[in-house]
Amino acid sequence: MPEEVFDVDKFIAISERAEYCDIKRLKRVVKLKLRTPRKLFTLKVNPTKAEEVVKKLRCEIREI
Repeated sequence: MPEEVFDVDKFIAISERAEYCDIKRLKRVVKLKLRTPRKLFTLKVNPTKAEEVVKKLRCEIREI
């Protein structure tokens, strides 16, 4: 089961051990999904804040 993360700093820390990050852009929200060897972590952010978060991620980034 995926786990939703609500803290941006925690999400960035998890990205260090993630294999990749999928980015799904919708009209009102951007969903970021980190795939680690054991679990899938998700974060929902505003489209304006999403670019700041994506720049800080430390893994491969994929657009869906």
